[in-house]
Amino acid sequence: MTSTCTHCSKKSCQKGCFDDAPSNCPSLRTTADEEIKRYSENDRETARAAARVEAEGYGRLTRVEEIMEYALKCGYSHIGLAFCVGLQKEARTFADILTHNGFKVDSVCCKNGGVSKEALGMDSSEFVDAGCEFEAMCNPAGQAAVLDECGCQLAVILGLCVGHDTLFIKNCKAPVTVLAAKDRVLGHNPLAAIYNADSYYRSRLFNYVKNRG
Repeated sequence: MTSTCTHCSKKSCQKGCFDDAPSNCPSLRTTADEEIKRYSENDRETARAAARVEAEGYGRLTRVEEIMEYALKCGYSHIGLAFCVGLQKEARTFADILTHNGFKVDSVCCKNGGVSKEALGMDSSEFVDAGCEFEAMCNPAGQAAVLDECGCQLAVILGLCVGHDTLFIKNCKAPVTVLAAKDRVLGHNPLAAIYNADSYYRSRLFNYVKNRG
């Protein structure tokens, strides 16, 4: 079984007509009734809220505004912010915006707990600052625990590292959305690499695994 929607030119699912759909189109393996059954009633409420934010804010609202609109439509008044310590300034501004708009905000940085990377079994030669005496590990599971203990209804990720974000999502009991993904090289705009994949970054990206050693 395969699924290659990335290379589909038909976009049959957007039209709701599958007469000319590719043979491996995942939509051919299911029905609308089966798909809807994947959603609990709570999930359907969430999906409706998301769809309404999409329609009302399309090309008009920034992601910051969309997060607030989504929270309002879902009835969330208490938002948790899990952020990278390197983006504290941006996190503070976002928290101030939320607070000014009537939301209760709890925030926790990635280095909470102050645990050495050595506790993960890492040697100091593997630290960002190789050989330093102490380097705190990122603690996304701890971030999730803090926001859950605070009773947050919605958690927002701001700039967590690749992998740390997956651990936060895995461990957080509250629903999670993302304000921004980390990309230190591209100013936290990861899609810049994609936009340049057929020009400046082509050799670098398409030969990454081959050249990484």
